[in-house]
Amino acid sequence: MAKYFDVHPDNPQRRSITSVVDSIRSDALIAYPTDSCYALGCRLGSRDGINRIRTIRNLDERHHFTLVCQNFAQLGQFVHLDNDVFRAIKATTPGRYTFILPATKEVPRQLLHQKKKTVGVRIPDHTVTQALLAELGEPLLSSTLLLPDEDEPLTQGWDIKERLDHVVDVVLDSGDCGTEPTTVIDFSSGEAEVVRHGAGDTTRFD
Repeated sequence: MAKYFDVHPDNPQRRSITSVVDSIRSDALIAYPTDSCYALGCRLGSRDGINRIRTIRNLDERHHFTLVCQNFAQLGQFVHLDNDVFRAIKATTPGRYTFILPATKEVPRQLLHQKKKTVGVRIPDHTVTQALLAELGEPLLSSTLLLPDEDEPLTQGWDIKERLDHVVDVVLDSGDCGTEPTTVIDFSSGEAEVVRHGAGDTTRFD
């Protein structure tokens, strides 16, 4: 049965955030809010967490996982950035974007796109997510909480708790955070390619 934490969206209770992070460090799989929609998350090196996310979402080996980072300095440890890409991403973060970029050796092999050796990264503009990341001190390995054969992500913490009670370990609820996933920009070729139109404005990248 999943632990359930109901936290304030603007002033999340420190004790709850610490408890959730302790669970993440113990290899828990969590459902948590972001600035676009709810996501599944686990610690970076959790093979069990990766496998559970794949099972819950029915994902194949081509799926790009995302490293949700606290800030730009942290993001830069895990992906290669040239100056033009650096400026383009810096101008739109934090925000509702996921960027696909060539991965550094810091990224576990099982997270990489098999052919491209790329990974997704993002810096969310969400108080609760930022509190989690600050306490954790490293990125969260994440994937949008979109269940197989459903058109939209789950949006309510209590509904997530009810439906995923026996397949996740923690549900962190801070209220509805919408159904529109991030805009995905692929920079793996060196040029911006919009591969998913979502919550982030694509004007800069079109």
